[in-house]
Amino acid sequence: MRADMTAAMKRDHSHRPKLAPAVLALTLLVAGLIAGVTSRAEAGPNRAPQIDVIGSGPLVWKQVVVRSRPTPASPRVAVLSQFRGNYRPQYVLALAQRLDAEGLPSWYRVSVPGRPNGRKGWVRAEAVDIKPVEKRLIVYRGTRKFEFWDGKRLVRAGKVAVGKSGAETPLGLFYVTWKFNPRIDPEWAILGAYAFETSAYSRLTDWPGGGIVGVHGTPWPELLGQAVSHGCVRLANENITFLRSRVPLGTPVQIVR
Repeated sequence: MRADMTAAMKRDHSHRPKLAPAVLALTLLVAGLIAGVTSRAEAGPNRAPQIDVIGSGPLVWKQVVVRSRPTPASPRVAVLSQFRGNYRPQYVLALAQRLDAEGLPSWYRVSVPGRPNGRKGWVRAEAVDIKPVEKRLIVYRGTRKFEFWDGKRLVRAGKVAVGKSGAETPLGLFYVTWKFNPRIDPEWAILGAYAFETSAYSRLTDWPGGGIVGVHGTPWPELLGQAVSHGCVRLANENITFLRSRVPLGTPVQIVR
């Protein structure tokens, strides 16, 4: 019986069709592509996020009136000064633009920093120096992670700590308004190795002056991945140090649920 089974197995193998080398190579290629797609899908949503902005830049007029519509007679939304305290330049994030008859920007719709979050309005194009932006910082509040993108390239990712219940990190599109080294002033050692100030405001933060949502380092890395802050976004010191020279003023900061 064993001899009969061996002979039958040989017959089965002899009758199997043999793949031509070209067909075999194509089969392996397709299998590899399928495996690659599967592995990328399992790796997580690392597709470049779409943030539709025109650009960002500093004010060039001493004072700029932000209006509700792109007309000089429209009601005021806010008035921004060219410089903040200590002669720090005031940056704005341009979300849309109105073109003139020659196809040049005549007005920009900008995100207005400060309370309440989400204010927007129009400023004269000649009052600001808007440049395109490719970099953006994404904060996933629910999973407590961040991603830093440069164009379509994911440059850095890692854990964050976010605002606790009652002092939640606000959702929305904001931008980096200033950067500084808190270690210069020992009073702000709580902000870790480096800090970005954003246009967002929380109910309460540990930020100098209060209220501003910062993106900064932390002396307590064991708390990353938790909701423990007063609204700020805390990163590991090695991550905020990495981003220090790579995140310019005006970089969009998108905080999503």
